Amino acid sequence: MDSAGQPQRRTLLAGGLVAAAGALTACSSSSSIAPSAMTSSPGGQSRPAGPSEAFRRLMDGNERWVNGNLQHPDRDPSRRQFVAMKQEPFGSVLSCIDSRVPPELLFDTGLGDLFVMRTGGQAVGPVVTGSVEYGPMTGGTPLVVVLGHQRCGAIEAAYKAMHDGKSLPGNLEAISRALRPAYEQTVKEGGSDPVEAMTRAQIRITADGLRTNRDLAPLVKKGSLAVVGAYYSLDTGKVQVLTGAPS
Repeated sequence: MDSAGQPQRRTLLAGGLVAAAGALTACSSSSSIAPSAMTSSPGGQSRPAGPSEAFRRLMDGNERWVNGNLQHPDRDPSRRQFVAMKQEPFGSVLSCIDSRVPPELLFDTGLGDLFVMRTGGQAVGPVVTGSVEYGPMTGGTPLVVVLGHQRCGAIEAAYKAMHDGKSLPGNLEAISRALRPAYEQTVKEGGSDPVEAMTRAQIRITADGLRTNRDLAPLVKKGSLAVVGAYYSLDTGKVQVLTGAPS
């Protein structure tokens, strides 16, 4: 995915990594917190050591969200001060812009725990993909989650427009174009609820594309990164894993 302009993007990304490394070094040197101290928060919760532990942390948080037993971790002034000069999120989430799907809440996480990118229907392009790559490639973030959801308005609008041979207004058409592979897969496979099928297809296509892209694939192969495709139910609050769960 996002193969167009790859050489230029890789050059820009490489330069960005150098700049990011310098920025992180500057932040670390000016912080009163030693870099090694970032492995645990003021409350004593350590950063997950790898993809499996990070995944369990997220899913445990979602279970608390579903059951209403929320801990609201890492959301106080001491945490704000702790992460002010340096961050080490344990997960990156690419989700929809839908107001009912806030990753920090439905995974019961706190300040500095997640990188979050939100686009209509989890639509991707070079800037979005680069944003997803940032955590794993500069800070060793061990988990990426592509999170779609029930009754996605962006998916529904794009499906109807493409089905009817029409264009969406303004830059919404760019979202529709990004979702076309999921639309085409849905039309090919059929089903009683095409919008639901397209949502799940978009999750899988996006997660598979990130998992196998030239920059993240080596990390996945090495076992230091997992890319998970997941589906969120608005009715129950539960996250269902569709693809890529770490063992």
